[in-house]
Amino acid sequence: MDRLEWHDLPATIRAAVEQHTGPVETAETAPHGVMSRLACTVHTPAGRAFIKGTRHDDPQAWVYRHEARVTRCAPLAPRVLWEVAADGWMLYGYEYIEGRHPDLTPGSGDLAPLLRTLTVTSQAPWPEALDKKPLHTRWTEFLPEDVPPGLQGRRLAHTDMSPHNMLRTPGGKLLLLDWALSCPAPAWADTALTVPRLISAGHTPDQAETIARQVPAYRAADPATVTTFARTVYTAWENWERTRPMPHRAALTAAARAWAGHREASAGMVFHLDHGA
Repeated sequence: MDRLEWHDLPATIRAAVEQHTGPVETAETAPHGVMSRLACTVHTPAGRAFIKGTRHDDPQAWVYRHEARVTRCAPLAPRVLWEVAADGWMLYGYEYIEGRHPDLTPGSGDLAPLLRTLTVTSQAPWPEALDKKPLHTRWTEFLPEDVPPGLQGRRLAHTDMSPHNMLRTPGGKLLLLDWALSCPAPAWADTALTVPRLISAGHTPDQAETIARQVPAYRAADPATVTTFARTVYTAWENWERTRPMPHRAALTAAARAWAGHREASAGMVFHLDHGA
């Protein structure tokens, strides 16, 4: 998606935002992410804020509303500061977090904070006032017809565990950003979705699993259900790589394939390499 710059916005919407932030002196467009029409950090005399949003008539406008509502309920997430609707636009202001994206490579000091965050977020219930398809429904076409009960959880899951959606703060916390794809899921889902990220960062599948098992929810999950999930992740990502190619997808698909193959081999199952198997 082509990003708009702050100064490309209508003057009326900029003025409405400045009622909350004070006068914007400079603005920097976010370098990562592909979903938001506008995503920028604004600098004001009172400090900084992160702003994202789109036009009211954007077919994806509901995603921004959903993200803000979920973020208000999510642990270890930036605070939602305000929302503005003016001149055909809807914008949301988030707390600016000082930090850096974590390093997930073997031996990194960021792995321990990541595990603490996954442990905390795995305990958060889905806010039932928010209507959203659960993860097993979102992935229906990639799951077996008889969905295991263990995949039908109702915890709050982020589901997009890219390091670009994480910030390690100077105080040692690791926060999760961009809750747009959040939905109800098993308590261990985010940890499971982190495993291929760890493999992509240089861990072997066995090493990545050893790290993941330090999260109690993942350690307690039914192994057969997690294996089904791993195969589902690979099948879905392989499909998206073919049908919706993006530069980062090939490496992630390869990592998911390695994870699914490792789990199925450990269970004595035959892992077919073709995507249609």
